[in-house]
Amino acid sequence: MIIRMELGEASYDIVLERGCLERAGELLNLDRKVLILTDEGVPAQYAQTVADRCREPHIYTVQQGEGSKSFAVLEAILTKMMELGFTRGDCVCSVGGGVVGDLGGFAAACYMRGIDFYNIPTTILSQVDSSIGGKTAVNLGGVKNIVGAFWQPKKVLIDPDTLDTLSDRQKSSGLAEAVKAGLIADPVLFAMFEDYAAGGAPLDLEKVIAASLMVKKKVVEEDERESGVRKILNFGHTIGHGIESVTGLLHGECVAMGMIPMCSPAVRSRLVPVLGALNLPARVHADPEEVYKAVLHDKKMGDGFVSIVSVDTVGSYTIQKVDPAVLRYGIEVVVRL
Repeated sequence: MIIRMELGEASYDIVLERGCLERAGELLNLDRKVLILTDEGVPAQYAQTVADRCREPHIYTVQQGEGSKSFAVLEAILTKMMELGFTRGDCVCSVGGGVVGDLGGFAAACYMRGIDFYNIPTTILSQVDSSIGGKTAVNLGGVKNIVGAFWQPKKVLIDPDTLDTLSDRQKSSGLAEAVKAGLIADPVLFAMFEDYAAGGAPLDLEKVIAASLMVKKKVVEEDERESGVRKILNFGHTIGHGIESVTGLLHGECVAMGMIPMCSPAVRSRLVPVLGALNLPARVHADPEEVYKAVLHDKKMGDGFVSIVSVDTVGSYTIQKVDPAVLRYGIEVVVRL
């Protein structure tokens, strides 16, 4: 399946196909210097598969985790590219999850004011969400993604076969973003999860990935730089980022909890069983005040207010600006000492 992201001159294809990693040489322009960015948690054979198809590959491996999304690591990557003589005609190719996708995309955006970038996501989280849309960033001062750029990839390869090496916990974490997509814009997608939670058929991951991508594609095409409707993709992230900062739980686990307070009681009663079936938490032990402080540092704050996305009916949403104190009650719903 090829999904076309229509963004004028920045348009690109998303290839969703089992085995497409092996076809990287056919699908991407690798006849040049290629910095292949990956991390220690990604099976080494994935980056090597890409390297074997490049004219001049250079694999650069960073440590696994959010700690790699830093200025120090970004500087090291850019320095390596400079030492290797990368030019505007060369490219960066990220192979891994959201961390290397964000980091590689930002490095490509910065080097010589912008070079080509390819993304090959190998986690559910990155395949259903972060690999498309052009958001790239590093963290600063404990705040996630506060420094970055919009830099669209030239192409994205999504190979569901790479998910076979993920742990069950990583798979569950990634599916939280797909649940998010269903809640805000696709009742049919959410129904897949409800059917699974009720003991129905196993989830068809390819269908889940495709449906999630279509939600994000539509939103990004309408609002590439998050001046309006793209904010709905932050559903669950405001409180979720606060929980993540304080607890160190996986991103999807925190987003799962962050969605709960932002739903109407009727939707919440449907969401919680889905999260349970996916082995995602609905509550965490932490200091609510510390989570609240982390939320106040979130980049979505402005003029003393914070933009929140709420879901009163599955498949629809509301965006509103509220006093951050409103979030304090929401935090109490899912966070307990």
